[in-house]
Amino acid sequence: MEYQARYITKDIKLSSYEDKFFKSDIMFDEHMLVWFLSGETKIVQADATYIFGKGDIFLIPRNQLATIINYPKDGEPHKTVVMHLSLEILKNFYAGKNINPQPKDSPKIFCFNDHPLLESCLASLIPYFEMKDIPVDIASIKITEAISILRTLNQEIDHVLANFEEPGKINLVDYMEKNFMFNLPLEKFGYLTGRSLTTFKRDFKKAFTMTPQRWLTHKRLELAYYQLTEKKKRPLEVCYEVGFENLSHFSFAFKKQFGIAPSSLVP
Repeated sequence: MEYQARYITKDIKLSSYEDKFFKSDIMFDEHMLVWFLSGETKIVQADATYIFGKGDIFLIPRNQLATIINYPKDGEPHKTVVMHLSLEILKNFYAGKNINPQPKDSPKIFCFNDHPLLESCLASLIPYFEMKDIPVDIASIKITEAISILRTLNQEIDHVLANFEEPGKINLVDYMEKNFMFNLPLEKFGYLTGRSLTTFKRDFKKAFTMTPQRWLTHKRLELAYYQLTEKKKRPLEVCYEVGFENLSHFSFAFKKQFGIAPSSLVP
């Protein structure tokens, strides 16, 4: 995979994937504002799937789990402008503002497709990626502009951007039943459920009577079987969406559990 990234600062980058395909399971540590220049992305979350392409603009809230699948399209690479809205930046922005955020249980992706104000803000960054001597304050100015536009477009955005709390301890069974398809380190699952790794493993064994890895593999294969037989999806598509990293490992595990190859279920 040929990946290229150009930075104005660590918080603003121009990202490009030249290869045919790139997949990753991610927990977003920071809010991310993304503008598509070319290519296509499928974002699979526990209860929603999004497809974004050229011209689309969206905001992904932090502490969200997602499977990201990037593709080139129409002979063009997968290319995006990405702006990270870090906690430090947002705390400085909201300092002195009388905001009382009401955190939501699971904030969704915010879509701002083809909005002229946001597109103008993000498009104005393009020339800076070619410059060696970048004005010192340009990144903070553009990020502040973007946040101000987001607040104008959606009044609910403050409840997400001005919420600086870390995840608290939540019901482990409910969370894992909803998010088992994301292939993340156990430390991340622990953090998102408000637990240390040791406490997460202990609580998991008590709740599910088996190790996390064994349970996760079993649940992912059950979902794969359903996707293949009921949704008639292709094995390659199912493989990545249920949390496996490559088709050969998925096929081996699937056959071991069900006694047949996933390809044999395709009409």
